[in-house]
Amino acid sequence: MQVIIHKGSHEIGGTCIQISSGKTTILLDVGLPLSADSRPVDVSRLAADAVLISHSHRDHFGLMASLPPGTPIYMGKLGRRLIDATRVFLREERYALDFHEFSAWKPTTIGAFTITPYLVDHSAADAYAFLIEAEGKRLFYSGDLRSHGRKGVLFENLVKRPIRDIDMLFLEGTMLHRNNDLFPDEKSVEDMILETIQRQKNISFLLSSSQNIDRIVSTYLACKNAGKLLVIDVYTAWVLEQLLQVSQSTPNMNWPAMRVFATHSQDERLKANPEYFGDFRKRLYRRGVKREELHATPESFLYFGKMSSFRLIDEFKNTAAPVNVIYSQWLRYLDGNHSDYFGSDRVSACRRDPAVNFVYAHTSGHAPVEDLERLAAALNPRKLVPIHTEHGEDFSKIFANVVTLNDGQVFVLA
Repeated sequence: MQVIIHKGSHEIGGTCIQISSGKTTILLDVGLPLSADSRPVDVSRLAADAVLISHSHRDHFGLMASLPPGTPIYMGKLGRRLIDATRVFLREERYALDFHEFSAWKPTTIGAFTITPYLVDHSAADAYAFLIEAEGKRLFYSGDLRSHGRKGVLFENLVKRPIRDIDMLFLEGTMLHRNNDLFPDEKSVEDMILETIQRQKNISFLLSSSQNIDRIVSTYLACKNAGKLLVIDVYTAWVLEQLLQVSQSTPNMNWPAMRVFATHSQDERLKANPEYFGDFRKRLYRRGVKREELHATPESFLYFGKMSSFRLIDEFKNTAAPVNVIYSQWLRYLDGNHSDYFGSDRVSACRRDPAVNFVYAHTSGHAPVEDLERLAAALNPRKLVPIHTEHGEDFSKIFANVVTLNDGQVFVLA
């Protein structure tokens, strides 16, 4: 069996791993790099019998459209729907690719390989690790995972009932030199949100990703306990509609404490795609809240937004009470080096604005070192390969049986 890491051996994002057995070749993820100075893999030159996409973050799927025409792409049903949703709201065509769906814990045969997806806890819904079997060998690809979210039981199950006889483990190391000490789990984020909003005299804004479902749940629970109404935008409401395909327990726009604020541009997306949205627009406006209502009693609301919400934040700053801006993402997005995140400069300026009470409340979508150690000890692989990390050379100081590969290096697993 032959292994090549095309991208991800020494950086976070852009992951792409090639595995070949006999006449069959598969790719694990085809991600767009997160760093602007990282050259993407030319996946158009990678002839694969199938591509496995672990989850709906662009650093794992962003190069799909560049694959050779007709390449089969396997991913979870919900993950694909979330990718479609994003593209429609960005005024982009939905991918017309050869998609195939897999289901958690159900093996799929692709040529010489047997693939078993394992649903994992991550900041993206419908995220998977993969067990890959061929030639009597067993590889496990962690994808992106953690134990401290609201689906942490999935991680604990991997530790308590580990897969045996793993020949090679590709282990993500995003957090190798970071920690979650400020907010060790999702409940601690919820508690900080609650503490911030329960005595508010003006509106609060929480800035996060609409696809971070755990964060939406934390925000909803905090609002419920504080007696506030949670306001979401149209895109977030549509994302939560997709979750209804797999869970009836996730907050959605029909829940009593939820309202939807519709901007003109998002409403135009609904009207321009009636075949995609169906009766969603009609139902949405039954749950709508108008700008005038927000201004009439701002202390009643928490708005779940994004960094592009800075204009709406500005509307509420000229009052007697400060606006709460709860920043619930990676702090380094505000360091001035992420101009591709529209509004990041304006949100960063909120930290110095006397009209804003800036609050940080975020826990990572990735496992800290102590959890990675638990997983590696449980799986006990014969070889452990660093992936999705900036510090692959340090893995051998923490884990046993480490084999550090470089991008483009051919490794034969005998």
